[in-house]
Amino acid sequence: MYKKKKNKNLGISLFEIKKRILFLIFSLLIFRLGTFISVPGINTTDLSQLLKNKESNFIEMLNMFSGGSLSRASIFSLGIMPYISSSIIVQLLTFIYPSWKELKKEGESGRIQINKYTKYLTLLLSIIQAIGVALSLPNIPGMRQLIFNLDFYFYITTIISLVTGTIFLIWIGDLITEYGLGNGISMIIFSGIVAHLPIAIAHTLEDLKFHNLSFIMLMLIIFLIFFIIFCVVFIEKSQRKITIYYSNRQQKNTLYCSNTAHLPLKINMSGVIPAIFSSSFILFPVTIISWLKSNQLNNNVFLNFIYDNLQPGRLIYICLYAISIIFFCFFYTNLAFNSRETSDNLKKSGAFIQGIRPGENTSNYIKKIMFKLTSINSIYIVLICLIPDFMKFFMKVPFYFGGTSLLIVVVVIIDFLTQLQTLFMSNQYKSSFKRANLNLHK
Repeated sequence: MYKKKKNKNLGISLFEIKKRILFLIFSLLIFRLGTFISVPGINTTDLSQLLKNKESNFIEMLNMFSGGSLSRASIFSLGIMPYISSSIIVQLLTFIYPSWKELKKEGESGRIQINKYTKYLTLLLSIIQAIGVALSLPNIPGMRQLIFNLDFYFYITTIISLVTGTIFLIWIGDLITEYGLGNGISMIIFSGIVAHLPIAIAHTLEDLKFHNLSFIMLMLIIFLIFFIIFCVVFIEKSQRKITIYYSNRQQKNTLYCSNTAHLPLKINMSGVIPAIFSSSFILFPVTIISWLKSNQLNNNVFLNFIYDNLQPGRLIYICLYAISIIFFCFFYTNLAFNSRETSDNLKKSGAFIQGIRPGENTSNYIKKIMFKLTSINSIYIVLICLIPDFMKFFMKVPFYFGGTSLLIVVVVIIDFLTQLQTLFMSNQYKSSFKRANLNLHK
């Protein structure tokens, strides 16, 4: 009788894992189907060709993050970029405003409140972006004839469709986080990036077939891609562990320690935010100028200078891109990690670093280590973001292989496997408790 009950409970746990995986797959299928639902009133067939002729890295990156929605004028064209922007803004505000900083320390209730502010700001940003897209579409050269009826109803339906699509994606992302596996928003971005892989492979094989790409060059490209992925995984999993000691008694002026632990400091504390900010900062002006270029602007020396020198592969582009990544790495790391607060928490818990006085000295010691780690991280992100551009423009890689997308893909896969492993381990521990006749619910 007991054996049947044990197998039943074990089966339920495995069923929950399978149900989460199936829910994740079903949600991503809905997202992929939605990328083919276009905004009413636009000729999507000619739009894809037009965007291909006006292609830039910024448009290509947005199109990839949205799973191809931008090239098809889908209701998901904005993607979850408004949510990413609002999340970054709210996260920065939690470090600037004291009231929001205290709200962040309130635990689950504070997290729910911050998430609510993020969604309100997402709605505002999506409305602003949708209005900007709707108003700028007719002004893009070659776009006017692709709109069937340019009237008030076209603007209203376009704005409502784009805003609704973004809000729907956020809702799907929340459901994935709660009932599926991994972070829902990250999984949506991941699926949009991975959706381009079959097209990229097909173009590569086509170029290889027509001798536009040599076999040796293809092998070199594959080797470099796997090497970059290896470096990303290595850095993302790397930590600098600082040994800390806990004192349990004091005799005269001597502290006697019984327990030790580690303070783990990640090398990549800033994540992909420096790469996203830098890409937008460098490529957005170029994209706007490329849309505005006409016979009247061709004689503008200043605009032509900016447009020509901010192209990937140019020296000015490489320098500005590297400098902006380094700046955002240090800027965001200093906001996300407070060495003084960490030092105070160690002091309150009775922990200390051997040979370092608690308080200000501990804070300076941790700050010095974080400066070294951030320096390594900034160089790492610069290399990861620039090497794919060199591969595309000097080795003629026939697909977009951006460092930002690579970082996102690797981090999402690591988080997904970690959560899946945690679920399987919890199921294993549960079955072990059952075999030992230890029911925690009793």
